[in-house]
Amino acid sequence: MRSFIALLYEEDSEVFTLRRSGRALAVAGAAVVLALSGGPAQAADVLAPDEIAMSANVTHVANVPTPAALAGTINTDMAFQGDYAYVGNYGGFTIFDIRNPRQPAVVSSVVCPGSQMDMSVYGDLLFGSVDSSRNNDSCSSTGQAASVKESWEGVRIFDVSDKSNPKYIKSVETNCGSHTHTLVPDRRGKNVYIYVSSYSPSEDFPDCRPPHDLISIIKVPLKNPTAASVVATPVLFPDGGNPGDGQSYPYGTFATTGCHDITAYPEKGIAAGACMGDGILMDIRDPEHPKVLDVVRDDENFAFWHSVTFNNEGTKVVFTDELGGGGAATCNEAIGPNRGADAVYDITRGNKLVFKSYFKIGRYQDDTENCVAHNGSLIPVKGRDIMVQAWYQGGVSIWDFTDSAHPQEIGFFERGPWSQPLSGGFWSAYYYNGYIYGSDFNKGFDVLRINDPRTNQANSVKMDILNVQSQGSYREHGRR
Repeated sequence: MRSFIALLYEEDSEVFTLRRSGRALAVAGAAVVLALSGGPAQAADVLAPDEIAMSANVTHVANVPTPAALAGTINTDMAFQGDYAYVGNYGGFTIFDIRNPRQPAVVSSVVCPGSQMDMSVYGDLLFGSVDSSRNNDSCSSTGQAASVKESWEGVRIFDVSDKSNPKYIKSVETNCGSHTHTLVPDRRGKNVYIYVSSYSPSEDFPDCRPPHDLISIIKVPLKNPTAASVVATPVLFPDGGNPGDGQSYPYGTFATTGCHDITAYPEKGIAAGACMGDGILMDIRDPEHPKVLDVVRDDENFAFWHSVTFNNEGTKVVFTDELGGGGAATCNEAIGPNRGADAVYDITRGNKLVFKSYFKIGRYQDDTENCVAHNGSLIPVKGRDIMVQAWYQGGVSIWDFTDSAHPQEIGFFERGPWSQPLSGGFWSAYYYNGYIYGSDFNKGFDVLRINDPRTNQANSVKMDILNVQSQGSYREHGRR
């Protein structure tokens, strides 16, 4: 199965290769430092190609280009553990040493093609999602139609105890592949569960036929990870979910045929799912048997429920709308402030989701720039709800939703248009131990730093691990 953005790429025998209509700019443009403006967006906000702009409280610390082994493929999601960052890529993944965030160093790159390589890490295990149908489960596989029964897609498991030489140890096939996945460790520390999100079934796909109203749950015994297997496929939408409204872009709402992403908050026993046409809240205290607590829809302004972030207290949820599938220009005057945006919901008594507001970056992007709400994480500030978030070619935004009804941006970083229209920008932007890390499609691995009285308290929070789709609480001077 492929996301919309994958259609911009061609697959050869080794990797997904970018179609290029021109030569990429070799030298970064000059950086421009701008004050945040509370006024309306203007056409003058659009940057020149490859120009860099940032708010006065943000510094661009470092950039490491994509390693040669994965050149020509796009970077995707990230995970962090100790002094290392794991960056997914349509062609495999890269491990970075970030002990000195100002000089990140490539430790190793693994060529193992298959989109999207959504990443998570636990102990010595690295998990990667494969949502493109392959002729087998190996790292030398090639693309093969999902209509062929023998095709494979699902989750790959690597042993990364030796960061310089990761070992591929296990694959688990799942229905409709694995577009994204979410780790849910059990309370006894003996197993981790992987909630696999996938969608877009077809009667032509033997292993992915409709109705695909479920998720797959993989159980991984930590003492014997090669015994990992699917242990449950719970139906989340017994009524079929949102049927969709049949309208065309940018007004249409997708039908629910699975979930795009799930974020778990294991210590609170809850999870939230962004499931195409629906947003859901779940009870996951029994991780093999999640129960849906509430379902919300927004057929007026949400086209595609994409991803989820809880606040630290577990009393709010931010859902994102990936209008245009990440391959359209939605940050302009024509689309407006409420589509392709975030939606902030309070979780009220009785586990009910209550809509409070939308948030969207206020800087207009060029019509050649794919821009929409995408992956982000909390900045761990005690008593406040602050988030950093990727917006593809809209860059990286830092925003405060402490007042659920009145969110506001407090910092940003962005580049001007990439040479290939509608195919660039930041896939993910996450805060980890004092720095913001971004995975740019084409530019590689970026490191940013924010210096602001509203966020500086977060520098005292040290994390041992960060899998953004498996949230944990933070304390001002604690570890998690």
